[in-house]
Amino acid sequence: MSEDPNFGRWSAVIGPDEAPSWWQPLPSRGHVSVALSPENTPYDGFSSGLQVLPPGCSVREHGHQRNHELLFIHEGTGTCTIEDTTYDLVPGSTVLFGRHARHFLVNTGSTDMKIFWVFMPPGLEDWFAAIGRPRAAGEPMPEPFARPDDVGEVQAKLRFVPPKPR
Repeated sequence: MSEDPNFGRWSAVIGPDEAPSWWQPLPSRGHVSVALSPENTPYDGFSSGLQVLPPGCSVREHGHQRNHELLFIHEGTGTCTIEDTTYDLVPGSTVLFGRHARHFLVNTGSTDMKIFWVFMPPGLEDWFAAIGRPRAAGEPMPEPFARPDDVGEVQAKLRFVPPKPR
């Protein structure tokens, strides 16, 4: 990260292995990296990063009371369900979840789904750190592990919208 005197404002370039990263518990597995957040930028309006979701894995249904979430599918295929409507995801798909919109994702393909995400205002990075395990670039994926016992408290603190009762 550096200030660019030619640009006149703060800017950053974060390499693929330079961002803080966490392994994710079931059912997501894979890992998440947080490239930009209020922790490493002077901007407090968003955070962004990359999530790698292995084949057959998913992001559980949830929503956000105070945040909007933007996804760009860089690689892989899957589905995204927003409330009760399911959409196919392919490379180049862009998805925006508004506040309170319950959503979940599934990697239905045979390769990792790579998702660039932006969270406005920030906070998703706190979720990943709270439920994940620190990851070093290049290390092998650990055996599957469960979410922490206090996951409900973390969701409440971060103002997640719970899944619909089934």
